[in-house]
Parts: sequence; structure tokens; C-alpha cells
Amino acid sequence: MFFFDPTFYLLIPAMILAFYAQSKVKNTFAKFSEVRTASGLSGAEVAKSILSSEGIGDIPVHKVQGNLTDHYHPVKRELALSEPVFGSSSVAAMGVAAHEVGHALQHRDGYAPLRFRNVFAPVATLGSNAALPLFIIGFLIAGTWGWLMDLGILFFTAAVVFHLVTLPVEFNASRRAIAILQGGGYLQAHEIDGAKKVLDAAAWTYVAAATMAISQLVRLLILRSARN
Repeated sequence: MFFFDPTFYLLIPAMILAFYAQSKVKNTFAKFSEVRTASGLSGAEVAKSILSSEGIGDIPVHKVQGNLTDHYHPVKRELALSEPVFGSSSVAAMGVAAHEVGHALQHRDGYAPLRFRNVFAPVATLGSNAALPLFIIGFLIAGTWGWLMDLGILFFTAAVVFHLVTLPVEFNASRRAIAILQGGGYLQAHEIDGAKKVLDAAAWTYVAAATMAISQLVRLLILRSARN
């Protein structure tokens, strides 16, 4: 059966990596949330300051509920910071806030990977939601319905592409964030290392997601070949 076949073991390394990434980002964020910056600026104040200095001060900065729910919305053209980031003056908050501003700067600059991801997102969402149901139906019924496995694999490939394109988008936003925090004097030299550690930890979650997607795609290809 699909859920209890030997190929499931292919996912275990990715699962371990995902668990490690989630634990690492949670612990690193918590650690540097306790380290206050010398400037005393909150995440929201830093974000607004950078946006203004970059000529896009008209982008609103909102507070949203949750933990690490921070994001930049390219369609609404607004920046949302989670409660632990919005009003905090910690090294962690400043790093996360600057990272989200980095996405706004990517949008302004027409950064190609971000543009592709934004356009491709609806396709990837559809692919992610429909891929496994289609594949499982085709796998169980096979015969004349075997083509559903191929369609499921095609849809899931779209989700994998989305995860892969997300990597340079996130890495670039973090590089922009650190450069601005350092060059703009928002963080002192000894505080920069903490911000880097927070953003590096967050990057592992995207690496883990991409690894899981690739592992699942390989699994589907093996199952499809074995079903012939």
C-alpha cells in the first residue's frame, strides 16, 4: 500500500532535517529574543526606518498574531510582523524585521526569483494540494486510470520547483537584511553575529522543506515505475 511501502524510508532523513530545522529556529530565535540591542529600536521601527531610507516608506507595517508569522505580501504591498517581532527591541526581532524588508526591496527591484515565485505560487499551491490524491487514486486503481499517477507527479513537480525557487529568494533577503543592518548602523558589530544566526536558522526550514519535497518526488517516481 502507498502509505506503508519501503519507499517511505526515503522520507525519514528529510523528516529528521525538518525536525532539526524547526528546533533550531525556535531555540535560536528564543535565545536572541532575550538580547536587547543598543539602539533600543523595535522591529517595527527598524522596518519603517529602512523602508523610508530606501524610498518605499509608503509600505505599511502591520502587527499580526502568532509566532514567526512575519511576511511581506507582494500583492497587498504591505509588511506584517508577528507580535514577538513588532514591538521587541531584541537582536532577533531586528533581524527578522530586516529580512522581511529585504523581500520588499526584492519586489521594488524586480528580483527575478521573487517575480517567478509570485507568478508560480498559484500553480504550486494547486499542485501541492492535488498531487498526492491524484497519484494515490491512479496507484490504487491503475489500469486505464494509471495516467493519474503521471498527472500527480507533474503537479507535485510544480511544488518542488516552488520550493527550490524559494531558496534563493530567502537567502537573498537575509543577505540584504544583514548588509542594511550593518551598513545602516542599526546593529553594533557584536550584535550582527546574533542576527546572522537567527536568519541562518530560519534558512534551514526552507532547506528542509525543499529536501522533503524532493524526497517525496523521488518516492513517487519509484512507485510509479514499480506499478508498471
